[in-house]
Amino acid sequence: MFADRSILITGASAGLGAALAQALAAQGARLTLMARRADRLQEVVEACQEVGGKAQAVVGDVTQPEDGVRLTQVALEAYGAIDGLIANAGLSMWARFDEVEDVSVFRRLMEVNYLGAVHCLHPAMPHLKKSRGMFVAISSIQGRIGVPHHTGYVASKHALQGLCDALRMEVADDGVAVLSVLLHWLRGTELREHAFGADGEAMGTSRRKHSSESIGLDEACVQILGAMDRREREIVLPWKLKALLGVNVLRPQWAEALVRRAVGKQSRD
Repeated sequence: MFADRSILITGASAGLGAALAQALAAQGARLTLMARRADRLQEVVEACQEVGGKAQAVVGDVTQPEDGVRLTQVALEAYGAIDGLIANAGLSMWARFDEVEDVSVFRRLMEVNYLGAVHCLHPAMPHLKKSRGMFVAISSIQGRIGVPHHTGYVASKHALQGLCDALRMEVADDGVAVLSVLLHWLRGTELREHAFGADGEAMGTSRRKHSSESIGLDEACVQILGAMDRREREIVLPWKLKALLGVNVLRPQWAEALVRRAVGKQSRD
């Protein structure tokens, strides 16, 4: 499906970004991977090469516009085209709004989760138009519905979702597809470990357990690559959470009650 496709992935040094890179490499994709941790990123590049793909590393920070430009330039120099961009870099939080001690957390979440996608997509867009390629935003179910203790994260994912919904209409006639991936909790990532707590510091190893609705990286990769191949506009993982989005439209107070109950259970576990 993706043989010889030139694909950019941000946040590629671990978790879903690394898993998607290796899954695409196994199909012969030509990858340009960006993350801040050079050593971890190089390990992913080598793993991609071992399964038959081509991969190169760009050590950079999505919050820096110049690094987004450099990501595009490196891909073009190596492969001559860009067929896809997967905006995967992201940060989370777990704290009540009124207990947050450092409000700069909210700016940081917006810079990474929303502007990070913008910084990489904007320089890549002319080349995606040329290839009639695809932009994939690794978002969250929280881009559609609020969740307690995640106010800053929810806001940033709503911004990302709004970008996708508007952009999809703008570039439809250019042949560029826009896929929003609305995820629930993923097992096997460092998102919770790096999530901001009330003090503005990473929470580190947490006692909080993933809910029964969480899914593994392998399953997520299969679903995401399938949606990319079909050029879908949006997928929800796990799919059963589509029902929650429907309830939120028709009876938002019922959806809020379900979410509060689920978050309360997690907090007690």
